[in-house]
Amino acid sequence: MKHLFRTKTREHMLTELESSQGLKRVLGPLHLTLLGIGCVIGAGIFVLTGQAAASYAGPAISLSFVLSGIGCAFAGLCYAEFASMLPAAGSAYTYAYATLGELFAWIIGWDLILEYLFGASAVAVGWSGYVSSLLKDFGVALPAALASAPFSYDPVAGLQATGGLINLPAVLIVTLMTALLVVGIQSSANFNNVIVAIKVTVILLFIGFCAGFVHRGNWHPFIPANTGTFGQFGWSGVVRGAAVVFFAYIGFDAVSTAAQEARNPQRDMPIGILASLAVCVVLYVAVALVLTGLVSYKQLGVPDPIAVGINAAGDSLRWLRPLVKGGAIAGLSSVIMVLLMGQPRIFFSMSCDGLLPPVFSKVHARFGTPYVTTLVTGGLAVIIAGLFPIGFLGELVSIGALLAFIMVSAGVLVLRYTRPDYPRPFRTPWVPAVPVLGVLLSLVQMVALPRNTWIRLIVWMVLGLFIYAFYGRQHSRLRRLAAAQRSSSSP
Repeated sequence: MKHLFRTKTREHMLTELESSQGLKRVLGPLHLTLLGIGCVIGAGIFVLTGQAAASYAGPAISLSFVLSGIGCAFAGLCYAEFASMLPAAGSAYTYAYATLGELFAWIIGWDLILEYLFGASAVAVGWSGYVSSLLKDFGVALPAALASAPFSYDPVAGLQATGGLINLPAVLIVTLMTALLVVGIQSSANFNNVIVAIKVTVILLFIGFCAGFVHRGNWHPFIPANTGTFGQFGWSGVVRGAAVVFFAYIGFDAVSTAAQEARNPQRDMPIGILASLAVCVVLYVAVALVLTGLVSYKQLGVPDPIAVGINAAGDSLRWLRPLVKGGAIAGLSSVIMVLLMGQPRIFFSMSCDGLLPPVFSKVHARFGTPYVTTLVTGGLAVIIAGLFPIGFLGELVSIGALLAFIMVSAGVLVLRYTRPDYPRPFRTPWVPAVPVLGVLLSLVQMVALPRNTWIRLIVWMVLGLFIYAFYGRQHSRLRRLAAAQRSSSSP
């Protein structure tokens, strides 16, 4: 049993980094910050705002964003300490390995598939909705059977057949972003920088021009009365809404997966994580208020709520429609790219540790990218994005992200007491208050998610534990190293 909880020391990790066929270190603090903004600003503003407002919180979705933002701030401070102390690819997986042991590292690595792989698929579905809306403005209507998922999702009834065949635009954008990531991280980062500038400009235009068309009556009641069911409006709806849109903040988490490609990770990672989070919280709340003021929250349960909002502003802002919808398409493209960038690097780290087959840690000889895991991730995301709706995927992503945040926050607390001697270029302030609050706020939001989402998480985790028991545990490099040391020390 003790092998299951064996941890990797910081010295061991740094030695592995120096001796391995490392990824290229080409990213500076600006690149990392923009990677975070590129991922954070996208799904929350352009997709999930409307879904969560229509189903759970009403106009009070802005309060849900504040609640999620506070929880993310606590978790972000913990991520920043780990990223500066353990500058390796793998994000929360790597941090769990250093603090809680191999079994917990596997659990969090398997859980992160929900966060990144399913997250990229969910955003691709939203991207498809905006492309369809923009094309309609120019008189082009995509066939419904080729532009929508075969299933719809209702929080109570679950998945239901729609008659659609495949969400073809979602499939195409995932394929394009996967190809871009295989070519190289620096090319991908430069593409992301341009897209971030475009979408931030568009968001500011939306806030500035549409604020004058807000109907205050759409904000009343600001917190709609609860329907009698927990999570369906009222204050419980605000909490559930926070849990659902929590997925929209995972960009700063994705920054930490690029630690092994940062030029100076001890300094640059905290900057990238915290700066991207701070910028995005303000924009999220502002957009949520304007959107729910433009149109009744009851009309926002669609994949493209911003498009609905800008259409409701009337013909006087017709010129803004293609800009906003085009900006949303560009913005969601960068989110998909960053999420598809994060997942392969977690697979890469797990393979280097022996928990996944060696093929997953192959690096392209020319491009210096983990191309095998990038192609595997992209292939799976194509299937998921083509078949499932945004609401179903969004809740799975949220519960995966929240579980990761809980483990990272707990890990900082554990390591402060078990390894107080480790150098920490960035230190989480107000310990133990910040890690404890990070755990509690994430746990509250997890509890608020629908029961079916918990069932899917449990099934997913059981599947992961079977894989660990029959492959990962047997091939663990740390376990084999310990066995070799015992063998060499025995008489």
